[in-house]
Amino acid sequence: MSNLNNHRTLFKGGTILTMDRTVPNLATGDLLVEGDKIAAIAPNVPLGNATVIDASGSIIMPGLIDAHHHMWLGVMRRMMPDVDDLFAYIDVVAEKLGAHYRPLDMYLSTKITALACIDAGITTVIDACHSSRSPEHTDAALDALDDSGIRALHMVGAAMDRKASTTHLPGDLKRLASNWSSGTGLVGVGLFGQLNLDWWKVARSLDMRILTEFIGDLAKLGPEFAEKGVLGPQNIFNHCTRVPQETWRLLADAGVNITVNPRSDALFGFDDESFAYQQAIDHGLTPAIGIDLDTAFGSDMFGEMHALFSQQRSAMRYRKFRGEENVPSPITVERVLNAATINGARAAGLEGAVGSLAPGKQADIIMVRTDGVAVLPVNNAVGTIVQAVARSDVDTVMVAGEIRKRGGKLVGADLIKLTADVTASRAYLMEKSGYRPDLFDTSAPTKTA
Repeated sequence: MSNLNNHRTLFKGGTILTMDRTVPNLATGDLLVEGDKIAAIAPNVPLGNATVIDASGSIIMPGLIDAHHHMWLGVMRRMMPDVDDLFAYIDVVAEKLGAHYRPLDMYLSTKITALACIDAGITTVIDACHSSRSPEHTDAALDALDDSGIRALHMVGAAMDRKASTTHLPGDLKRLASNWSSGTGLVGVGLFGQLNLDWWKVARSLDMRILTEFIGDLAKLGPEFAEKGVLGPQNIFNHCTRVPQETWRLLADAGVNITVNPRSDALFGFDDESFAYQQAIDHGLTPAIGIDLDTAFGSDMFGEMHALFSQQRSAMRYRKFRGEENVPSPITVERVLNAATINGARAAGLEGAVGSLAPGKQADIIMVRTDGVAVLPVNNAVGTIVQAVARSDVDTVMVAGEIRKRGGKLVGADLIKLTADVTASRAYLMEKSGYRPDLFDTSAPTKTA
């Protein structure tokens, strides 16, 4: 990043979608980046000595924020496209394969997931790591995130398999906070603490965010969680499906952050027509969305936005057609895009830095081409992003002022070497575990003894 502090980049002549209440959108305008920050947004910004990116035929917008992703599963992509049994899933990813992960496998899986996210216009991710098998595994995942150039909050959590040890947790958090949470880098650390209040206390003492995956009929919040100071804005609750109303009121009163995963919550049958996203909205919360896992899906937020739009409308209309009164209004594309940007920034504790475009904020920016035959003409900018564009339309990705994708190609990534390394990692895990997925059989796995 030589001379980054002095470098100036001008996105010129694009449609600017700021997602910021204080900065107006522009049908045609310029955006200037100086160093790692946005310096100006205006109909016309003087060129000066800036490098110019022609943004005509494009939408310039904040980078997408993936608010929940198990990035360590990268080597297991689409291994279980039809799985609908949570415990059969855990049996494969944790007991069969995860138990054999080396730090190298953690690095490679996290790296390929991070690069795939950048390629799809994701500039920030909350990495929900429920496989922090050792300090060395955690260091490998963090190094992968750092090497990729993505902005990330890595949530350190106990591995799910029976062979894993947790003796290093939560004690390792202090070392990690010292190394990664100084505020000067793109990668920070939090705790994937589930409902372990002793671990929460350690994380809170280090000013860390705390992640809990929460499915209402699989876990309950006891009375101790209602005590003052136990829950708060530093908490992130993911899934939040089939949660009782009294629990929703507790979460809302505490101002916790809610994240949902439209595709995987449907895949596993976690959600019902009460719809966790809508429950959060109804209680005054601002839910974000995440991809969750690559064992069934790809690393792109466009699929999650499509799913959220369709699922909310289906669920609310079902409630209306069966005679329920006062059913919430159908979701809008603007609310969907909020969930994929500013709400995700808030969940990560980064709303002051990313999630919208405004002078002084971090230059986490994507430029999306809209002149392709499948997209043009643009009659509504928000609708185009939420409903029409895809990964292939993401032309340019900038994180903290650094170009990470340009002209539709990742910058600085040796994909030939990474492909070979990931393939070797997969072969190693298959050999050690004895697990051999069928290339053509998509039937869901069942849990074995």
